Amino acid sequence: MKIKELLELVDEAIANVKIAIVSNKQRIFESPHTSWEFTKRSLKLEDELERLNKIRKYLQQFGEEEHVEGKFSEEELKELLEYLRVMREMRSHEF
Repeated sequence: MKIKELLELVDEAIANVKIAIVSNKQRIFESPHTSWEFTKRSLKLEDELERLNKIRKYLQQFGEEEHVEGKFSEEELKELLEYLRVMREMRSHEF
């Protein structure tokens, strides 16, 4: 796998998390009984967004055509890909 492909996965995850943040922020004002829950979710999602942006920034140090395998151990890459899969497939109400 090349850095470019991994960056695309990160970008997809970032987009999905941003959508979830907006969705949760909109729901804050629906009811006083649920506003705290949606506020907490939004804050957690913003933490995930910050984490994804750090990953993206780290990957941008490398050339897009470089292979990921030389930058991460097999276990690290497996964990990163699983994390990105979860972030990309997550729906705003699931977080």
